[in-house]
Amino acid sequence: MGAYPKSPRIPAVKVSPEVMSAAAIRAFGNIAQAWQLDTEAQLTLLGDPPRSTYYKWKKDPQSAHLGRDTLERISYILGIYKALQILLPDPAAADSWICKPNTAPLFGGKSALDRMLSGNVSDLYVVRQYLDAMRGG
Repeated sequence: MGAYPKSPRIPAVKVSPEVMSAAAIRAFGNIAQAWQLDTEAQLTLLGDPPRSTYYKWKKDPQSAHLGRDTLERISYILGIYKALQILLPDPAAADSWICKPNTAPLFGGKSALDRMLSGNVSDLYVVRQYLDAMRGG
């Protein structure tokens, strides 16, 4: 059997926690706006940071130093947002889906947002997993 040619090595780019945090806060803010989330919902989805910290992040994303839990939460929210954009190409339909009652057993007639607002990171994971399964991925 012939040997496969070696792929060129691409060096890993190390992104500083500050750059990652700033990008995550900006992305979360855009999604929160698209989903029309009030401040209380945003705080819950982020894991209930102190209100003053949250407002500081919004005012100056560069000052954000997000912990692992908050970054994980935002990662799930980004995945949920992306999956909805793929499943429902109409942006208005994709953005409103999380607020609509859902008959899937996972939601028990409530909305995905209701499930996500339980405060548990595992509920964000479950919603993300559900949408990924709906996409066939």
